[in-house]
Amino acid sequence: MKITQLLQEDKVTLSLEVFPPKKDTAVEQVSRSVREIAALQPDFMSVTYGAGGGTSAYTMQIAKDIKAEYNVPSMAHLTCVSSTKETVKKQLECMQEAGIENVLALRGDIPADAEFPLPDQFHYAVELVRYIKQIAPEMCIGGACYPEGHPEAVSKAQDIQHIKEKVDAGCEFLTTQMFFNNSIFYNYMYRLREAGVLVPVIAGIMPITRKNQVERSIQLSGSCVPARFKSIVDWFGDDPAKMKQAGIAYATDQIIDLIANGISHIHVYTMNDPEVAAGIMNNLSAILH
Repeated sequence: MKITQLLQEDKVTLSLEVFPPKKDTAVEQVSRSVREIAALQPDFMSVTYGAGGGTSAYTMQIAKDIKAEYNVPSMAHLTCVSSTKETVKKQLECMQEAGIENVLALRGDIPADAEFPLPDQFHYAVELVRYIKQIAPEMCIGGACYPEGHPEAVSKAQDIQHIKEKVDAGCEFLTTQMFFNNSIFYNYMYRLREAGVLVPVIAGIMPITRKNQVERSIQLSGSCVPARFKSIVDWFGDDPAKMKQAGIAYATDQIIDLIANGISHIHVYTMNDPEVAAGIMNNLSAILH
């Protein structure tokens, strides 16, 4: 099923993200986590693309297994950073063979020691979207957006203009970077719509369940952390069990507020933790059905 079909239905959707193993030795552990998360029957699952492209084969395999074994629609990520045009073409062929209909087109994080872009690489996600549309027009293409502005954007206005260019190029829905303050998201939605970006937007939620995740998440996304959440981390951060429960509760509270304010589509960055995914889905069991 194409994700756009899901998003058109008159219901709340909750999707979950998983990532492939970073090393061959972690394959079994990741496979087990993915199985447990898929068994929760989310509306769809997305599978990230390993930094540098080294785990891209796992991305395709995991996305294929999710669809074939659990009958859960899956979406595979593709990035400019780790892909040549030829690589993208091959990956799209693999997706078509596996019956994967959804792809998330991203630029990706540029490795510190890498030369980017090389002559046979795409520089921006909009170029990747155009290429996918050209050689695999039947694919449902998603893209990323940034409620607090892309860290490299000159201004928020310029960032929204780039989002509009992606949508005009063929991006059919957007998933946001993580955010911890819903007011920022609501303001961003207003500005997107005002700029003429009318495709569905899925709100991306990252449950912070470990103290060391906070700094890492801020570093990667540039997200602001509200004082309320800092207090939770200060109070519970040194006790893993308490911090996990508090993090799941905070993310659940965010999601409930979003749904109560008319935001119907939520994407949870699970960090491959079935307990976190199950905790959130259990907290929302009556709301989601």
